[in-house]
Amino acid sequence: MPQVIFLNDPGADGEPKRITVPTGTTLLDAAKKAHAQVGYACGGVCACSTCHVYVRKGGASLSRQKDSEEDILDKAFDVRSSSRLSCQSKLGAEDVEVEISRESRQAYFDEHPDERG
Repeated sequence: MPQVIFLNDPGADGEPKRITVPTGTTLLDAAKKAHAQVGYACGGVCACSTCHVYVRKGGASLSRQKDSEEDILDKAFDVRSSSRLSCQSKLGAEDVEVEISRESRQAYFDEHPDERG
């Protein structure tokens, strides 16, 4: 089973949050299970860009990007070649390292105000 590492979201031990999940799991579902700070204002249905992440390693093993994801990413801030919507990115067999975008972290804290630091 692949592991997802959230590079810029440290756990209580100060290390990046990690979670092992079954192949086919979306990055957003992995983030929810790991309690990673990924926003999802639309509920994960590809209607907003608040789950925007940067895939640093393992991107080739993710599901292919569809036109609907590309259209929504056009509305995101600071889009890069490694940008993906975590709600649309399904894991393959390889481990994946992601950096949560500033936009997504802000959305997460807007959705979870009790967790603001």
